[in-house]
Amino acid sequence: MSERFKKWFLGACVVVPFLVYCIIYYAHVFKNAPYKFSEFKSFTVEWGPGGHLVNKYNSATGEYQFIDEHDSLIKMNLHLPKEELLYLHKKASELGFWDWPEVEMGDTTELRNGQHPPRYVMQFNYQRKSKKVIFDESYFIDQRLKEANEQMIKEIHKVLDEEAGNQK
Repeated sequence: MSERFKKWFLGACVVVPFLVYCIIYYAHVFKNAPYKFSEFKSFTVEWGPGGHLVNKYNSATGEYQFIDEHDSLIKMNLHLPKEELLYLHKKASELGFWDWPEVEMGDTTELRNGQHPPRYVMQFNYQRKSKKVIFDESYFIDQRLKEANEQMIKEIHKVLDEEAGNQK
């Protein structure tokens, strides 16, 4: 046998079984992934100081209400395009939203400038499952988890603000 044939044979004996194993193992994992965008139904978010969640958005109904800089309650109908919902779904996957604990609260008696720290309730609903996370900014246990929550909240606000600006 030639030297070239030996290299090809050795490569095939190692690489081909490895690829077959990966395909068999990971096809099952991806097929049964619980949070697929093709099964996406809706997304909701609520936030406000402490337990007063006056700011709300529901992608299923398009209902959006928030307190503006003049302390006025603004209500509007805001439907996010599919591309924006896909972006939020991907961002949640990237940040590991599906693995976060359901309740992330710190000292709920803590006050900042006379008010309780903001609390956020984020929920993604799918055909077979839903994931809800309650995050309080007083959470201090895991700094990386807190930063991931803050990043997700920032992305949500960015999408909502851009779309609300487009509709005005």
